[in-house]
Amino acid sequence: MNHYFARLSSRVTTALSSDRGDVPGWVLITLMTAGLVVAIWAIAGPALGGVFDQAIGRVVKF
Repeated sequence: MNHYFARLSSRVTTALSSDRGDVPGWVLITLMTAGLVVAIWAIAGPALGGVFDQAIGRVVKF
């Protein structure tokens, strides 16, 4: 049983000390996030612009 924990500890230490990382995974996550931001902005942009214009109009009237 002690041998199992020593081997597991060695694997965890090796994995945590590795500097390589999962570069393709992070690139994919970054590109997908940017794509979602662009898509949401394209859909919600005009509505947000209208809300902003309405708010500025109310402040100017005040």
